[in-house]
Amino acid sequence: MENSGKTVLVTGGGAGLGRAICLALVKRGVLVGVCDIDSVGAKKTVNECDSILKGSAKSLVNDLSSATGASEVVSQMVSHFGCLSGVVNNAGYATVEPFLNMTAKAWNKTLGINVIAMALLCAEAGRVMIERNIKGRIVNITSPAARMALPNYAHYAASKAAVDSITRTAAIALAPSGINVNSLAPGMMDTHMQIKTETMMAEIEGRDDLDAYLQERTARIPVGKRTEVDEMAGLVVWLLFDAPNYVTAERLNGSGGLDRD
Repeated sequence: MENSGKTVLVTGGGAGLGRAICLALVKRGVLVGVCDIDSVGAKKTVNECDSILKGSAKSLVNDLSSATGASEVVSQMVSHFGCLSGVVNNAGYATVEPFLNMTAKAWNKTLGINVIAMALLCAEAGRVMIERNIKGRIVNITSPAARMALPNYAHYAASKAAVDSITRTAAIALAPSGINVNSLAPGMMDTHMQIKTETMMAEIEGRDDLDAYLQERTARIPVGKRTEVDEMAGLVVWLLFDAPNYVTAERLNGSGGLDRD
């Protein structure tokens, strides 16, 4: 397998895009740390990875929003696999509220998971890679929402704009050590998180016919369809292993033309 011996930590690996990323990596011979707060989801991903390559995955149950979450999960990853070749910051949180009614609790939770945990993990992974002279790669999952004005989704959009900024900053900070940091902005996917969010949006907008609402949103995508998680997982693998070393501090769009800035 092409990338045998490489090790990658994937946060939010217990479902959706995170699980697809883990499976795509294992198919390349990569050993993966499946980090998720949901132990059941993480275990399911590990089992699916093991069906492809025995012993290729380790469940790392962790609340990354805690003060010590990032350092703990990196320590667990290195303790189990012996090294850390890459990180995918995929864990995320989204909720929907009208801008004028957004609570401090919602803001804090969204920014805590989507921004602070991601930034701390970038830094912790960077330190470990530098200490071990590993020229690793980090991929942060952002969103087209980062460049949009979304009155019912402002905390999520703001958090992803922060992801873009921190990605560039981390890339510049780690470039002298040969560590690349990039981000991927996936388009609409039929994951549990995406559909849950769109269901809340439909309710706030007073839309009773959810199917019609989803079809209208899909129709806004220039290519005329939603993306598959496997497509986006392939882009993550490319950034981790196939992109030229000169590619860093970049944002890769996989939105089907929805994000055109």
